[in-house]
Amino acid sequence: MLLEARNLTVQYDKAVVLNEASFKVDAGELVALVGPNGAGKTTLIRAIAGLTRWEREINRGRRSIFSNIITTGEVYFQGNRIDNLPAYKIARSGLIVCPERAKPFTELTVLENLKAGALFAEKKEIKRKLELVFDLFPILKTRSKQVSGTLSGGERVMMAIGRSLMTDPKLMLIDEPSTGLAPKTKEDLYEKIKNIMKMGVNMLIVEQDIGFVFNISSRNYVMSKGKIIAEGSADELLADERIRKVYLGL
Repeated sequence: MLLEARNLTVQYDKAVVLNEASFKVDAGELVALVGPNGAGKTTLIRAIAGLTRWEREINRGRRSIFSNIITTGEVYFQGNRIDNLPAYKIARSGLIVCPERAKPFTELTVLENLKAGALFAEKKEIKRKLELVFDLFPILKTRSKQVSGTLSGGERVMMAIGRSLMTDPKLMLIDEPSTGLAPKTKEDLYEKIKNIMKMGVNMLIVEQDIGFVFNISSRNYVMSKGKIIAEGSADELLADERIRKVYLGL
């Protein structure tokens, strides 16, 4: 088993945002985490990556409605427990978050953003990784000297995925990659994701729009109100009328 979360709970003061969520990702899988907006999907991957604990630390001592952030449960990655590790050590272990809306370093060029993903790599390794990313996303090579803040939404997502690939990830947690993209751009993006799968990269993809991710996922989890309420293949979930209508909006 590559990743396992056990009873993950995240509480912002008195509001329970994530409620005893448990799931797993096996090696060789692309797992989708789906559900309506506000279901807790992003909070779940942030908790896995140690980012809620980091958020708690930076809020400590501040006057904030979210100053008291409590995270409980256990997370195992490659057989090792990681829920007690800081976010940077989790990332160094190969568990990489590709955030919603890409969140580039907007004042840096595309090339500089990509190189930021290979901060600790040797020069020859950086060159090899850049060639891999540019083969996958040729538009990024064309835009390599362009300031990333001027990219289109689709180009920003491609750059964020490319930056994650520069780290040699063992598991990529991709948050809402299709948000705000036109249908044709979504289609092109998911073709690239399929190519990444063929490279042997394991992925957990968080999505609200299931139109594309259900076509390529190995297994799927459905979230609602901070809980995982169903698991199964795309066919199994779509065959359940209650899940399809109430939680998937179909």
